[in-house]
Amino acid sequence: MIRKDLLSLEHFRDRLAHIDSLPQMLLLGVLSGLTAGLIIMAFRLVIEIPLSIYLPEQNPENFEGLPDALRFLLPVAGSLTLILLFWRLAPTQRKVGVVHVLERLGYHQGQLPATNLLVQFSSATIALLSGHSVGREGPAIHLGAGGASLIGQWLRLPNNSMRLLIGCGTAAGISAAFNTPLAGVVFAMEVVLLEYTVLGFTPIMVAAVTADLVIRASIGSTPLFSVPQFSIGDLSEIPLVMLLGLAIGLLAGGFNLIMLHTARLARFAWPWRLLLAGVLTGAVALLFPQIMGVGYDTVSDTLLGPQPLLWLTGLLLAKWLLTPIILGLGVPGGLIGPTFFIGAVAGALIGSLAQLLNDEMLSQTGLYAMIGMGAMMGAVLNAPLAALIALLELTGNPHIILPAMLAIVISNLTVRHLFKLPSIFQSLLRAQGLNQTQSPLAQALSRAAVGSLMHRNFLQAGAHESRAQAVFLSEQTPDWILIRDPELRALLPRSELMLWLQQTETDADVDLLELPANRRDPVTISFRATLKEAVDCMQQRQTDILCVNSNRGDIIGVLTRAQIEAYYLQHQAL
Repeated sequence: MIRKDLLSLEHFRDRLAHIDSLPQMLLLGVLSGLTAGLIIMAFRLVIEIPLSIYLPEQNPENFEGLPDALRFLLPVAGSLTLILLFWRLAPTQRKVGVVHVLERLGYHQGQLPATNLLVQFSSATIALLSGHSVGREGPAIHLGAGGASLIGQWLRLPNNSMRLLIGCGTAAGISAAFNTPLAGVVFAMEVVLLEYTVLGFTPIMVAAVTADLVIRASIGSTPLFSVPQFSIGDLSEIPLVMLLGLAIGLLAGGFNLIMLHTARLARFAWPWRLLLAGVLTGAVALLFPQIMGVGYDTVSDTLLGPQPLLWLTGLLLAKWLLTPIILGLGVPGGLIGPTFFIGAVAGALIGSLAQLLNDEMLSQTGLYAMIGMGAMMGAVLNAPLAALIALLELTGNPHIILPAMLAIVISNLTVRHLFKLPSIFQSLLRAQGLNQTQSPLAQALSRAAVGSLMHRNFLQAGAHESRAQAVFLSEQTPDWILIRDPELRALLPRSELMLWLQQTETDADVDLLELPANRRDPVTISFRATLKEAVDCMQQRQTDILCVNSNRGDIIGVLTRAQIEAYYLQHQAL
């Protein structure tokens, strides 16, 4: 019987309510990684197979080989298809992407709707198949996090574990999209959860590795970029690396500002905004078809060798201006891939210009393209460590650590202090009047659920009890008596019943709802709620005690403000 209870779903949920539920979170990490890996596998195949069929030379990135008319009409047709897809959807159902994930994490306990996940899958597929200048990584984050969230909702898990589930799904999505499991882990902690915890790392790592294994077993492990083992030739090039970091920081700040200002056009009807995005993409693609789709083939070209200066300049301006505009207009794609593209082209351009001045001291231009990729990603997302790890995993080149770190730090400082901007995702959230960041107190209280702290021992009594029964209740151990008549009417401190009985000698029945005492009105909260939710509920209802409900609605415990304060002080001291 005990063994059966230990293996039950109720015991599983109960353990997850605690802050130290590592074995249970590891299992959820595996499930999250497996789910995300399967979803991203389907997502990538649904995109890559059709592109391989209708693009020239069966190359899924060869938009450049299309005739001029098709390069213009394809994005317009994609926008029209998106309009048809979104036509009967409610505004809340059209919300997709990383910003949607952060909003649901911050304001809805990480519960991502299944409808939005399906909309993200289909809409991002349409955008990428039609050659819009977006990436697949942002949708992959939503799909991974959404799959993990649905697991938690289906199992009705405590809300504190939902937060880590979102981190697991995010890391798995990045890992499956890029084949970069470690970068996925760091991205989840640095950008989504906004905290590093020892407990959080392990299940998130398991999820990322599981998703990566799914992709390797199904699609393969071909690296995105095959580049030589570049290394910086001489320390005299450090000033050029610093200049590159500054230039990338300016580009990243401009990118973020363009996207933020374009997002303010939300007051205009969304069908017209999507149509405008398609027309703009098609028009730019007539001159620079390389901006269409993910563009990793162009990134590889810049890494492998020098390119014409005028072409690099035009391509950089086209991609840098177009991508934030169409994303701000509402095209449901990602921006991590485009930041790689912009950073690589900018780095190659700066490296080529420097080589014209002194070709003897300069390393390969591909090195500067490589550094530019990481600097641009780190600055736009305010994720320097994730950018550095992604760069290492994508290129397999440890020789770029020093120059890449330097450029990434300078580009991040430029965006943070010159433009006064956080990550693009946080900026977009704040533009909506939302804020995902939490105080240290809120973070600590969000890591455990009320089920981990509540007192399960409590007394229950009717409104009217005999004196003998009242005396019996007053002599018990639990501190609180739940009074039912027949519904829950009040909570009575046992100590006050004992004091009243000592002062009263009548043998008549005792009315527990009328005797003088500091009774509390019953305020209930789900056992799934975090301690942060419990504190918020206490403040809103002006109480210092809560009754904890099970999934079935039964009262299974009581939680007091004093317990929460003692918990916080204990864990603050650790």
